[in-house]
Amino acid sequence: MVGGLPIGGDAPISVQSMTNTLTSDVKATVEQIVELADAGADLVRVSCPDTASTQAFSQIVQESPVPLVADIHFHYKRGIEAAEAGAACLRINPGNIGSNDRVSDVIQAAKDNDCAIRIGVNGGSLERDLLEKYREPCPEAMVESALRHVRILEDHDFQRYKISVKASDPFLTIAAYQQLSEAVDCPLHLGVTEAGGRRVGTVKSTFGISSLLWAGIGDTIRVSLSADPVEEVKVGFDILKSLGLRTRGLNIIACPSCARQGFDVIKTVEILEQRLEHIVEPITLSIIGCVVNGPGEAMFTDYGFTGGGAGSGMVYVAGKQDHKTSNEDMIEHLVEMVETRASELRKEAAK
Repeated sequence: MVGGLPIGGDAPISVQSMTNTLTSDVKATVEQIVELADAGADLVRVSCPDTASTQAFSQIVQESPVPLVADIHFHYKRGIEAAEAGAACLRINPGNIGSNDRVSDVIQAAKDNDCAIRIGVNGGSLERDLLEKYREPCPEAMVESALRHVRILEDHDFQRYKISVKASDPFLTIAAYQQLSEAVDCPLHLGVTEAGGRRVGTVKSTFGISSLLWAGIGDTIRVSLSADPVEEVKVGFDILKSLGLRTRGLNIIACPSCARQGFDVIKTVEILEQRLEHIVEPITLSIIGCVVNGPGEAMFTDYGFTGGGAGSGMVYVAGKQDHKTSNEDMIEHLVEMVETRASELRKEAAK
């Protein structure tokens, strides 16, 4: 349990992101956490590099709508302060924070404050002796680092931990997690770290994370993008939706368009994505430019629109032809239908 959130076992795969505000700026940090939570984030990580951050963290925890993970790297006192401030989890490598006494103090603080720990191994910051042993970051070095930290926690009778072994190279990441999954039986947090900007980072993250989830490996995910953190959450849910693991929000099935299209598919999809971004209920919508694939795709969606001729097309409901509408009115009509269905689903869920 991370706060009130179950991790691992039969629990849903959780989506995480991280704030990029100054943690000492409580207002800005809370605002970003709320934005991430509204986008669907189950967990949010907050960096606590100094005393000002951990002092602010106490108030941030009180105002956060989701459990918070305090990111601690080297200073053991920040770990103690974050645990006492209400962190649901500490992201920390026990071997990096000094003597055994200091490690014991941080672990005791986690125990005393009902706080989990994530061991966070990164291919770019492996211990010097492991780099000397293996000569370069490799799956074996990353797994050995993770197991080293696991032993420290277990030697202190601490079992509430999860592990990540991230690298910027998705192939290295996948291999490390595959080896780790055979060596431990605990929740694993997935991600391709420092993946890059929005487009390239999305491609790398999708490849790495999806490959592992498809193999049954992973319990939480974070898509690391050099972009607005809200985009990380959106991509994370898109990955889970594509694998059938989570169903949050609208899923639009759309063709790439061609000379057969009866309306501007690309522009229509762009507008619908913007207009229906607020929908969190699981609804599927097909937008197909012509009748070649339109009827078949609509059979498997809640609503659909297939381009026809003479400036109009067919609207599908629950996979079946229902009525026609003009291309001009189609966007407003579909938005109204989806929003009505979302409202019905909310009422059903509230019963």
